Amino acid sequence: MTTNDERQRRWRLVLGAAEGQAEEGAGGQGGGDAPQTGQSLSPRDAALDGALDALYGEARGGDLSQSMPDVARWLGDVRDYFPEPVVQLLQRDALARLSTRQLVEHPDLLAAVEPDAALAAQLLALRKVMPERTLDTARQVVAQVVRDLVKRLDFPLRQAAAGSLNRASRRHRPRKLHEINWARTIQANLRHYQPAQQTVVPERLVGYGRRQATLRDIVLLVDTSASMATSVVYAGVAAAVLASIPSLAARLVLFDSAVVDVTDQLADPAELLFGVRLGGGTNIDRALSYARGAIARPRDTVVVLITDLFEGGSREGVVRQVGELLADGVAVLVLLALNDQGAPRYEASLAQQLADLGAPALACTPESFAEVLGRALSDRRAG
Repeated sequence: MTTNDERQRRWRLVLGAAEGQAEEGAGGQGGGDAPQTGQSLSPRDAALDGALDALYGEARGGDLSQSMPDVARWLGDVRDYFPEPVVQLLQRDALARLSTRQLVEHPDLLAAVEPDAALAAQLLALRKVMPERTLDTARQVVAQVVRDLVKRLDFPLRQAAAGSLNRASRRHRPRKLHEINWARTIQANLRHYQPAQQTVVPERLVGYGRRQATLRDIVLLVDTSASMATSVVYAGVAAAVLASIPSLAARLVLFDSAVVDVTDQLADPAELLFGVRLGGGTNIDRALSYARGAIARPRDTVVVLITDLFEGGSREGVVRQVGELLADGVAVLVLLALNDQGAPRYEASLAQQLADLGAPALACTPESFAEVLGRALSDRRAG
């Protein structure tokens, strides 16, 4: 149970000293949860309070943007005070409050930031205006993000690729880990549950059987307009992982008003991403036209169109080409965003038109993308 002192401490840290004084002056006698100016802080809480003051200057009287050495120290210090998800939120707020010039001119700031996909996207957008001394640090940050995302996405995407296995046929002695049907295995061995260990000890493994070693083709068409920056980072890493799976042939095509096929660069996704040009127009019609020309086996192909659907070319052309892809037997997925931020801003009427044709439009996290792709691959198998 939270004590009154602990409540006072939390209010003090939330509101800061100045706001706490204002609340006491206006609120009377310190009843309820109102913060007290007499609330003393431990040395650690005082340091934490200073970090919050430095960031949220408008409300608390500080100004993080005044001293770059202080910024670099602050970016490191907050890791001691908060868990990682909160650290990343605070750092994003900090970067939003700093000027673009400060961000791109100081490698020490970049080196202190906790790398994530959103930061990588911001660095890619600023790459052209960075001085040479900052480029190397930015490249290292992007490379770290790529390594982290590969670890995060490799297993779920490889599991999705198991959709090319024939799930209608079960094999009771799977030879490899990825051939094990874990859901069926657990179900078949529930009677062997061990309460003391809180686990199931399987006596019989249930696996997937193969019809034949058939190859599936995946074409990722990725909109590189500025609004899609974080999705570009995730899509580039996902394409690299998919390209490393023997049962799949993955192609990555980037587009704005022009179309660039970067499939030959998937072996080094960090360098690929660092060379991406973000911004410019959006011509989905042209990208779909390129994809149609690159498809050799329509009924074995999944096209993943990653865009917010704000078409700068021909809307009618987009609808027509998606319809023709579907008529040819191609599976078409429309991802309005591929990130962790939730519902994106997108062109709803065009999304509805494509969904009516049979090309579902949705936003998803990288992990849920693996599930969606797995279902599409299974449909290709069944077809």
